[in-house]
Amino acid sequence: MKRDVIVIGGGAAGLMCAIEGGKRGRSVAVLEHAERLGKKILISGGGRCNFTNINAAPENYVSGNPHFCKSALARYRPADFIALVERHGIAYHEKKLGQLFCDITSRQIVEMLQKECDAARVEIRLNAQVQQVQKNVRFSVRANGETWECDSLVIATGGLSFPKIGATDFGYRIAQQFGLKISGTQPGLVPLLFNEADGAIFGELSGVSVDVVATSNGASFRENILFTHRGLSGPAILQISNYCADAPISVDLLPDHPGSDWLKGQRSTAKELKTVLGSVLPQRLAQRWCERFAPSRPIARYSNAELDEIARQLHQWKIQPAGNEGYAKAEVTLGGVDTGELSSKTLEARRAPGLYFIGEVVDVTGWLGGYNFQWAWASGHAAGQFV
Repeated sequence: MKRDVIVIGGGAAGLMCAIEGGKRGRSVAVLEHAERLGKKILISGGGRCNFTNINAAPENYVSGNPHFCKSALARYRPADFIALVERHGIAYHEKKLGQLFCDITSRQIVEMLQKECDAARVEIRLNAQVQQVQKNVRFSVRANGETWECDSLVIATGGLSFPKIGATDFGYRIAQQFGLKISGTQPGLVPLLFNEADGAIFGELSGVSVDVVATSNGASFRENILFTHRGLSGPAILQISNYCADAPISVDLLPDHPGSDWLKGQRSTAKELKTVLGSVLPQRLAQRWCERFAPSRPIARYSNAELDEIARQLHQWKIQPAGNEGYAKAEVTLGGVDTGELSSKTLEARRAPGLYFIGEVVDVTGWLGGYNFQWAWASGHAAGQFV
């Protein structure tokens, strides 16, 4: 079977690329190994799909080359995808920080993409298990006992996150087969694990959430952290996990009460430190924090120097994670096909003309909050203009 373009992977990036290629009159087939399209779209955003972020810009992405994503993001902006959503009559809302969600269900996004594929005469094959990819004059793809031939082959198979919905290393293996480098992969946007000392004190706070500023390796995020039985999660932790690697994290537990003057101003209350802290932090956290760092006594009995040190600890709680929860809990995969191997304009492999890599399989990882979907739409759209 001969097609102009074969896209391996029926997720966000793959479907966008197929639609754009089809619009140009190319014969396009999508080979999806799962039983349905867009499984990651369907589970995203708690089932409502955080489909983009109106603030998406290159600085919201982590990559070995921070400039690589600029071209694709500039040519397909959040407003372009929003216009598509609106044309299909899908109601949406901004939750916070520019994050856009469907009002009803993420299925609407998948159905929209399916309709766009139908309009562009894109052929879709589900349960398509690719066994082999080769290239002579054209690319040859062996799947389910059938052989497909194409001029342009697009790898849109995603990363290693969410293995329970079928994530594999297929895209990286294809890249290596054609001599392309892979930047080291690791779980991204992932909960972190307590070290033994912190776990003994804070492991009992599962379910407690608090607004903080989390900082590591020059990156800072102000959002909530969530205590779990095993460590820390929540938006601030997921965000900073993309930056911390093995480095410690500094957590400001009182971003609205800078310095020690606030603590010193509480001396007239005759309350204990844990009670004072419990007025601005969850009480269970205040108690456990005092057990770990400052055994509680009436706040009037602390010297200025002691309160200065307590304030420093509250604003710079140093956490050295023991690791992370792995790909099973990671939202995305950091690393991937090295951007130096690809054209930033077309996403085509420099060493293998006609071979394209888009979406999460590439070493471009967005922040939490719709940024990774925007990269999927933008990279898929970019490649779709050239396949």
